[in-house]
Amino acid sequence: MKLGRSFFNLYFLIISTFIIFSWALDEIWNSYLEQDIESYTGYKAMMIALGDYVQKHPEEEWEQLIANANERFKLPLQLMTLAEVEAIDHADHNALEEDRTHIYYFNSKVVLHYLIENSDLVIALGPAKMPTRPRVKATYRVMILATFGIIIFIWLWPMSRDLEQLKKATKEFGQGKFEVKAPAAKSTMIAPMISSFNMMAARIKRLIDAHKELTNAVSHELRTPLARSKFALQMLDTVKTEDKRQKYQQQIAHDIRELEELINEMLVYAAFDSDKPELNFSQTNMVDLVNLQIASHDQFVSSIEFINFLNKPTVCCDGYFIDRALNNFISNAIKYGKGTVRITLSQDNTHCSICVEDNGDGVADEFKQVIFDAFSRGDNSRNRDTGGFGLGLAIVARIMEWHQGYASIGDSELGGASFTLTWPLKQH
Repeated sequence: MKLGRSFFNLYFLIISTFIIFSWALDEIWNSYLEQDIESYTGYKAMMIALGDYVQKHPEEEWEQLIANANERFKLPLQLMTLAEVEAIDHADHNALEEDRTHIYYFNSKVVLHYLIENSDLVIALGPAKMPTRPRVKATYRVMILATFGIIIFIWLWPMSRDLEQLKKATKEFGQGKFEVKAPAAKSTMIAPMISSFNMMAARIKRLIDAHKELTNAVSHELRTPLARSKFALQMLDTVKTEDKRQKYQQQIAHDIRELEELINEMLVYAAFDSDKPELNFSQTNMVDLVNLQIASHDQFVSSIEFINFLNKPTVCCDGYFIDRALNNFISNAIKYGKGTVRITLSQDNTHCSICVEDNGDGVADEFKQVIFDAFSRGDNSRNRDTGGFGLGLAIVARIMEWHQGYASIGDSELGGASFTLTWPLKQH
């Protein structure tokens, strides 16, 4: 992947900041040293000590002592008279003065004059190198900056790559490609941003798909009972017998009830498809929950078998919504089965499952792929008598998403279909 402009802008901004601050720090420090007499403490202390030392000897030996110090310390030291010192032109030099010490600095050089007490002789040092703060050589500094540059490059590159991928995905999403997703982030700093974008994109796509499904389904589901009602109303004007009149009136009443049921189911699905409700996760006794469902359905079926493989009866979940999802599975098993239903509770190290099986005719393989989609029904004719409006299983799928789990379908050993609810034992 090529490097993006934003990466280079940020990278060179940081490197340039390092270099500018390093240069500015040197300039400020050197300027401070030039103007602060304490910066010359080493030179000054040496000259004071040397002045005290020569005063302990006869004056005729002072020049030789200064020459010896010159050779020993490898510094340009000499003994001058006060008149010789005053004759030196310091017009182009910057000067500092303290007691009997005079300091002149110019062009990275420094000259110090120290007047020996009770004499007209001066110890002169210089020109000598101006003192500076301890620092590495320029080569070392470049190496350090280069190392910083490499470290920053390694740090910024994954961020830049992730931001470019996010920018590309955002652009495609804005152009109507709602199935697009940003790739997994390499940078931990960008990962939450990409995760939020993918969640938002999935949510928007689901809402758009649901809107399309709703539009298509509503147009079909509403058209059929409305057409029947319109036909019945027209026939009412032509019939002459009371029996036929009552027949058409009953047909109109039936169609109105069907429309009311459709509207109610759509409102329920719309509520489930909106924002996630506040779930009440708690330790729920799944054995009691299943037994209550069996008690409410056993009069509609000849046999309901219950198998429990749980290590302990309680599982963390929202009992209300799990109960609702289980009720849908059992109702479908009774409706499409042939008298036998089996419910199995099980768990592994991380997940809990409820499986509901029947001995009906099962579900066609091609329909298994869309059975949990809204308004999907097994028969292509969409005849209301064959089942509901295709919203029940879509609601179940949404409930399991809220539990960070999923709903699945398979074939049962009983000969019919096998529907399973699966969710993690621990909610995050």
